[in-house]
Amino acid sequence: MKTRLNLKPLAMLTLLLLGPALNTGAWAHEGHDDGDAKKAVLVPGNAPLRLPDGTVFLPKSAQRGMGVLTQALVAADLPRTLELPGRVIMDPHVGGRVQAMIPGRIEAAGPHGLPAAGSKVKKGDILAWVVPASGAIERANQSALQAELKASLGLAERRLARLRELADTVPKKDIDTAESDVASLKGRLAAVSGGLSGREALVAPVSGVLAASNAVVGQVVEPKELIFELIDPDSLHVEATAFDPIPLDQVAAATVAVGEGSQQQAIPLSFVGAPRRLREQALPLIFENHAAGAGMALPLGQPVKVQVKLKSTVSGLPLPASALTRNTANQIVVWVKTAPERFEARPIRSEPLDGVRVLVTDGLKAGERVVVQGASLIAQIR
Repeated sequence: MKTRLNLKPLAMLTLLLLGPALNTGAWAHEGHDDGDAKKAVLVPGNAPLRLPDGTVFLPKSAQRGMGVLTQALVAADLPRTLELPGRVIMDPHVGGRVQAMIPGRIEAAGPHGLPAAGSKVKKGDILAWVVPASGAIERANQSALQAELKASLGLAERRLARLRELADTVPKKDIDTAESDVASLKGRLAAVSGGLSGREALVAPVSGVLAASNAVVGQVVEPKELIFELIDPDSLHVEATAFDPIPLDQVAAATVAVGEGSQQQAIPLSFVGAPRRLREQALPLIFENHAAGAGMALPLGQPVKVQVKLKSTVSGLPLPASALTRNTANQIVVWVKTAPERFEARPIRSEPLDGVRVLVTDGLKAGERVVVQGASLIAQIR
């Protein structure tokens, strides 16, 4: 009698042993003994993975969790751009400074105290008072002069009164002389008294917003000391610095980036002009923007990168700057979507465009989909 062998448990055991090898793609093609053979790669599960060829496998669920967004590239002819260092400066037409003319002590101008930085003021508003400061000897001399003038004024007034009583017998010119002496003494006495008890008003020269307030009640200030600085909230001026020669007739406009990440935007600037005098071996270029709230976008003195647009054009692929990242070799790369769940790092050459975008001139083709959000997260996958 022949015994039948049950092969079902044996087959199951074989699958269990060979399962890991199947999942990891450990099978080689025929002819694996030659040097150019390729191994079949099977992606395990739904976890992000850096594959042996350098590409990244990223499932759809992981793409949604990481917020990965892609954009199709479109070729365009755009103005050539130069990136220059710059800083925000005051608009001299609508900005102003308030400085002390005399040495003294700061006093508040109203019941609400001194205005704080960021407050809105109108032209002609009194921002503070400066009480003159003088030494003991100077005040003593002024007090003595004041007493002398008071005595002289009393004598002149009594003399004028007597002459008016004798108006019928006294020449008219004597009365006029006495009246002139009284008026002169009154003026001199008022000037001396004002010097002892008067104060200087710090008045707003223009309407706007206080960009800086360096005043504190009781503070002692010197002549020409800056107390307040005002700007127009609707005016922005930027000074770019060019260390290399630039054809000024080719400068068309400029932009400066404001914000970070997805909130970043480019503020357009119009070219005002450039002085014909170097400053610290560099040529300053002045740009401006007049729009609602433009002056509040960047504080005075803020260093910025100015993207100066020239009239000449260059062909390329515009791309958000957030798409650029660096690989382990410190090369600038972008991640190209080659398949629904496959991404490839591609080295590129680019030029600055407007502070928010760059112009890719080499390494990509029109129509390819590039990661514009989440590129740095994909680069971290190992």
